[in-house]
Amino acid sequence: MVLDQLLKVIIEKINPHLNLKVLEIVLVKNTGAGFGIFQGQTLFLGILSLIVAVAVVAYYSQIPKEKFPQTFFALFLGGVIGNMIDRFFRGYVIDFINFKVWPAFNLADACLTIAVIGLVVYYWKQR
Repeated sequence: MVLDQLLKVIIEKINPHLNLKVLEIVLVKNTGAGFGIFQGQTLFLGILSLIVAVAVVAYYSQIPKEKFPQTFFALFLGGVIGNMIDRFFRGYVIDFINFKVWPAFNLADACLTIAVIGLVVYYWKQR
């Protein structure tokens, strides 16, 4: 979460336009969620993020104490809080990693994606 916010501050300050052919580093102000859904719904998404973060913390005791679920839930919580901070304090989420064939994203989004995939695999194997 701290690294995500630090990178977003840097990106917002320098407003880069770095094109590395496959990868572009550019400031994108996103008022929606992933893949451009819920555009303009910043407050709703911020409140939803807060509810999700509180739920993860409230149910922490029920998360298995094994390394993988702990790590994946930590990544998930950090990602949720990182984007929630943007929504409440900036009014939009700063995205800056653009592979051009995928919507632009940020470190919090990457953490969320890794966490969800990891948790699906972990709980799938537990069945």
